Amino acid sequence: MQTQHRESTIARLRSLTHLLDNALPIPGTKYRIGIDPLIGLLPGGGDVAMSLVSVYIVVEAARLGLSRASLARMMWNLILDALLGVIPMAGDFVDLAWKANSKNLALIEAHLAQSRQQEKADYLFVGLLVVVFLSIVLALGGLTIFLIGSIWNAIFR
Repeated sequence: MQTQHRESTIARLRSLTHLLDNALPIPGTKYRIGIDPLIGLLPGGGDVAMSLVSVYIVVEAARLGLSRASLARMMWNLILDALLGVIPMAGDFVDLAWKANSKNLALIEAHLAQSRQQEKADYLFVGLLVVVFLSIVLALGGLTIFLIGSIWNAIFR
């Protein structure tokens, strides 16, 4: 990948990660949150939408030449974020603290800082990771909607 294109990709990923994880300061503290946990408050669909945006970061990491191990670790960060995000209320607090996108950006930057070249992941591997992750996220979103519907029916029958 050309140096100029790579630098613009990194700048774009940094901006996106900042927006998702750290864009808004919490008054009176040094802590910042992003739009990811805020949109994640929308039952079912919020977490799914933010997961799709997070997968974009992994796809760009693959285009930057990250190894299979690094990409698998990035996907694991997203899977943990999605699994823990399903837990009502507690999941929202985990989402505030976990910041999977920031962890993944750090993995990208660590890879790019290494002088030695690692074996680049192939597109089939990346596609498989994305399909597995999206399947998990969609299943979790469906489960959330089912549970909300069941609770709604139990209360308002």
